[in-house]
Amino acid sequence: MTDYFLDIEYNAIAYDEKEVNLKEFECCIFNNCDFSQCVFVAVTFIDCTFNDCVFSGAKINYVAFRTVFFNRCIIEDVNFAMCDKLIFEIHFKECVLDFSKFYTLKIKETTFINCSIIAVDFMNADLTGVVFDNCDLYRSEFSKAIANKANFKTSYNYTIDPSKTKIKKAVFSNNELKGLLFKHDITVK
Repeated sequence: MTDYFLDIEYNAIAYDEKEVNLKEFECCIFNNCDFSQCVFVAVTFIDCTFNDCVFSGAKINYVAFRTVFFNRCIIEDVNFAMCDKLIFEIHFKECVLDFSKFYTLKIKETTFINCSIIAVDFMNADLTGVVFDNCDLYRSEFSKAIANKANFKTSYNYTIDPSKTKIKKAVFSNNELKGLLFKHDITVK
């Protein structure tokens, strides 16, 4: 049986491996909480917000994120690929997502604002309409992704091969064109 929690604010809690398992949280706010030791099983977050939380290394294979906002969170080396895909909606602001994985996920319209997204796996992901606003995308992988209508205009350090990634109507800045032309070994000045 799943425990249900509605409209509760949690502050400065360091969760152990199984503490949040088999729970559903709706309209909850988590402030300064540490989930890095968690191995999630059957956990659902609906309309929740995480502020200044740590998820680095957490195992989130069986989590449902349904309209969830992460603000100033550290989410390094987290694999989102096995999350529940039903009504999956997440947004990130000022987060560190380095080495995380979104492989094969449909994350249409997701927003990444002022985030560090270094060496993140977006392979085979549907990034249609995603906004990367002022994000460092150094060494992130976009091979076989669908990034149609995605906005990269203010982001930087990306390398995207247009022959391996669908980027129709995507937006890029002139300053970062080198990230689209890298495989041709040419210099853009």
